[in-house]
Amino acid sequence: MAKPGDVIEVPQLGVKVQFLATNSSTGGVYTVVDVIGRPKGFIRVAHVHVGVTEHHTVLEGAMRVKLHGKTHVLGPGEQITIPPDTPHTQHPAGDGAGRIRIRLAPSGRSDEFFERLATLDYNRFGYPKPHSAAAFVRDLGPAGHAARPSLKTQQKLAKLLDSEYVFSDEWDVAAPPEAVFDTLADGTTYPHWWKPVYIDVRGDGEYTYQHFKGRLPYHLHTRTRTTHSERPHTLQGETDGDLRGTGLWTLMPTETGTHVRFDRRVHADRRLLKLLTPFLRPALRFNHDWAIARAIEGLEPYVQKLSSEDARDKGPRAGEGGVHHARLHP
Repeated sequence: MAKPGDVIEVPQLGVKVQFLATNSSTGGVYTVVDVIGRPKGFIRVAHVHVGVTEHHTVLEGAMRVKLHGKTHVLGPGEQITIPPDTPHTQHPAGDGAGRIRIRLAPSGRSDEFFERLATLDYNRFGYPKPHSAAAFVRDLGPAGHAARPSLKTQQKLAKLLDSEYVFSDEWDVAAPPEAVFDTLADGTTYPHWWKPVYIDVRGDGEYTYQHFKGRLPYHLHTRTRTTHSERPHTLQGETDGDLRGTGLWTLMPTETGTHVRFDRRVHADRRLLKLLTPFLRPALRFNHDWAIARAIEGLEPYVQKLSSEDARDKGPRAGEGGVHHARLHP
């Protein structure tokens, strides 16, 4: 979260951004930044800020603003106000760098917009690469976007290029939540019950490392660490590698056992998957559905077998009476 005084360097766009007032410091009333440098790349295209009034003051250098079909050239001390939802462009004028103070009211998602500039993957011309641009439109398009084509068209194109996948699956398991939780928390059990999806899982104390496959002809390798564990209710983790994202298991007791919900948000980082995403998205969703079906088939009998063995042994379940070190699959 941005704070007054923070500076964001974006050399790909020829500028740095200094925060003077932020959403959090003004209670969302306004944001003020100084944009320093000579802008280039995609921030020079015609764009719209949804529901936000922009007020520009030139402190150093000069700026050319095109608004309502007219071009305004502003020098030091001159100002211009851009109404909400109004297409406009802002270009440097003259030679050298400039310093422009911008006040945006209300703040909206302005802080997030400026912070995001530093994280995009740019080409040499200062434009985001397709997958980075798609994520930018997906996340921030409703708050601000290029004036052309329409936002709806941009969102359709972004959806084709976006390598993010969001899945949510639910089913019931005839076993107590504690037993289900302990199985899900121990990633090394997955090759035993989630067949033939998981080929190998190993751990080093902090991370687990997974090797798995689906119906499509590729294998994936990931690394996962647990970020939240509340036995026997929730288990959450972060994954990187060929897939990057988060997974959340939520367990609720029922009259016959446990209701399992698995929410997953992942990005396909493997180059081939990124390239094929626009064409294979339906196939990749089918692949996920097939893999989840194998989990539904395998989890219940595995947990029931362990529970019956524990009952015979009359011993404590793993993780009871001590610290439970949970490890989550991707």
